[in-house]
Amino acid sequence: MARRCAVTGRGVQSGNNVSHANNKTRRRFLPNLHQVTLLSDVLRQRVRLRVSSNGLRSIEKRGGIDAFLLSTPDAKLEDSALTIKRRIKRAQSKVAKLAA
Repeated sequence: MARRCAVTGRGVQSGNNVSHANNKTRRRFLPNLHQVTLLSDVLRQRVRLRVSSNGLRSIEKRGGIDAFLLSTPDAKLEDSALTIKRRIKRAQSKVAKLAA
């Protein structure tokens, strides 16, 4: 499993450790990932995603996982988030057909 946020796409970066003597050695900056369970209002289910802390704040700011996924372009989402977005759209269309 890749170290990549399913929502923001944030992944591993590389850089240098710089010592007091200005010696430079390569290092990796890992994203702050968490396995979270979010409640989808449309699906009426819990959804598990591997999300960074920044991604979790973005989800909460937009009003939940449903609103975040529907307002984000497909190109910016990872595969796991895209499948959930498709499920949400499908469930919304079923509700709209029943209401009409």
